Amino acid sequence: MRIRFHWPSALLGATAAGMLCMLGLLQPTATAQSDKQPFANAVEQRQEMIQLLRDSNALLKEQVELLRSGKLHVFTEPAKE
Repeated sequence: MRIRFHWPSALLGATAAGMLCMLGLLQPTATAQSDKQPFANAVEQRQEMIQLLRDSNALLKEQVELLRSGKLHVFTEPAKE
């Protein structure tokens, strides 16, 4: 007795196998990673930038004080080629 190849059953089996493979590729931790923000918080960025500007401003004030006091001596050397 010879068994015939049944195309609809083969297509149904291939579709089911493909769907199982796709489900196997899904990562269950994808929903847990959604809590992490891809970019830093805007408020935190502003606070960090304000702090950096304050630090820079303090250094500039220190430089101005040194220049005005006259205690700073600058020596230059000719450029070496």
